[in-house]
Amino acid sequence: MNSLLQAGLLVLQSTITLFVSYLLLLTFAAWRAPKHTTIPTPTKKLNQFLVLIPAHNEEKLLPRLLVNLHALEYPQSHYTVHVIADNCTDKTAEFARQHNAIVHERWNTEQKGKGYALQWLLEKLWQNNITHDAIVIFDADTIVSPNFLEVMNARLNNGERVIQAYYAVQNPESSFSAGLRYAALAVLHYLRPQGRMVLGGSAGLKGNGMVFAADVMKSHTWSASVTEDIEQHMALLLSGERVTFAPDAEIQAEMPDKLTDARSQNVRWEQGRLEMAKTYVPKLFTTSLRHLRHPQKAFVLWDAIMEHLIPPFSVLAGLSVISLFGSLIWWFVESPGSGQASPVKTFSLSKLSLALSVGALFGQAFYLLAGLKMVNAPRSVYRVFIYAPGYILWKIWHYVRILLGFEQQKWVRTTRNEG
Repeated sequence: MNSLLQAGLLVLQSTITLFVSYLLLLTFAAWRAPKHTTIPTPTKKLNQFLVLIPAHNEEKLLPRLLVNLHALEYPQSHYTVHVIADNCTDKTAEFARQHNAIVHERWNTEQKGKGYALQWLLEKLWQNNITHDAIVIFDADTIVSPNFLEVMNARLNNGERVIQAYYAVQNPESSFSAGLRYAALAVLHYLRPQGRMVLGGSAGLKGNGMVFAADVMKSHTWSASVTEDIEQHMALLLSGERVTFAPDAEIQAEMPDKLTDARSQNVRWEQGRLEMAKTYVPKLFTTSLRHLRHPQKAFVLWDAIMEHLIPPFSVLAGLSVISLFGSLIWWFVESPGSGQASPVKTFSLSKLSLALSVGALFGQAFYLLAGLKMVNAPRSVYRVFIYAPGYILWKIWHYVRILLGFEQQKWVRTTRNEG
């Protein structure tokens, strides 16, 4: 086996091992994280919430969320629901009014997307001096746990300023695609934020189920990028803010049943992730150098860098399998008895390569199963792993095309399961 290929394989495996080791660190930390928010009795303060729902042609799913919000275990006098009917051509605005939401109709065909709509409404609310202590953002296809505002109120009273809820998949049993997405979000949206809370990192923003103290929101313009939640998180980190995680405030959202329907969403996410990494990794690194005398502040920024650098789990798993095959070929070709003359040192490197590959795969399996255990995943999710190889190939194919610039995606409404 060519020495250049051997060196390249070891570099790849060492990088994968670094990423997996970090994921395992978060995994072990997550086991120690509290799963429930302490809610004092009596509550020392009832915060006033503004609930914002950006909606583009959501007449089928929005009414369900509005009914859900009226049933929250929190005094209705202390939260108001505002729907942004953004360039809607259906009955979104009409249905929202029927469910007692305050409707704001926006028409702007040049500045399309969630980020523009949110900033437009925020400025409108501030100009009208609407009284509030915090702002909540939900997507229109969401189901919210009854204790959501109660939990967020307790955390705001505890001094937390930006809070992310656990964002899960509502319909994991509906298809293998939804089941695999449920598994991915169990580790991305629950395990990792829980681990970061123990280690002192920032949970990150997931675009849905986010809560902001009023003064935080006023000091940051909402991003209009295709991954506005990631960019907003970066702006918060660079200004010294930290996002905390509320594991017992859960939201669930619809996910497409078919990969063809999920394609635009997946391309938008991964394209945005790569753009954010190119823009913010250098900024995070240089800012972290200024905080070397304050290890905790520096760690928050280093952790954010790792989150940018670690590829999607399916891509990481696919690369690990490829590297395993490379290790097996190297070991077989250069092992004693194979008919090839091989120095002992070279054979030892082939064994190291094989050990790194096997260890990385076992580490990823442990990480994934631990995440599913933490969220009490239904059995149907475990059964869909039979489809994982095809899904991984699909993800890698699109990821490579995005890297090479063959796929670009602006914001479009994702096709969902709307009956």
